[in-house]
Amino acid sequence: MRPGIRRREGKIERWHQTLKNRILLENDFFPKDLEAQIGAFIEHYNHRRYHESLGNLTPADVYFGRGNEILKQRKRVKEQTIQSRRLQHHANVA
Repeated sequence: MRPGIRRREGKIERWHQTLKNRILLENDFFPKDLEAQIGAFIEHYNHRRYHESLGNLTPADVYFGRGNEILKQRKRVKEQTIQSRRLQHHANVA
């Protein structure tokens, strides 16, 4: 088996483990409740939860091609913050 396939299988297994652990925290008595919990988990996982392996982006950001623009914006904000802090530091020292 190729290494890339094993890596994907590991990611899928990890996703299932995370889903299972999240669902086990709830006490669902009806199938519709369980379906709603799974749907909520998928929504959170794909659209709200940042993934370190994706550069702290959501899977939806990467899938829909928003990742590069988000990373550029983060870099601009970081550079502006660093510059602002340097100016504040120099003002406080002087």
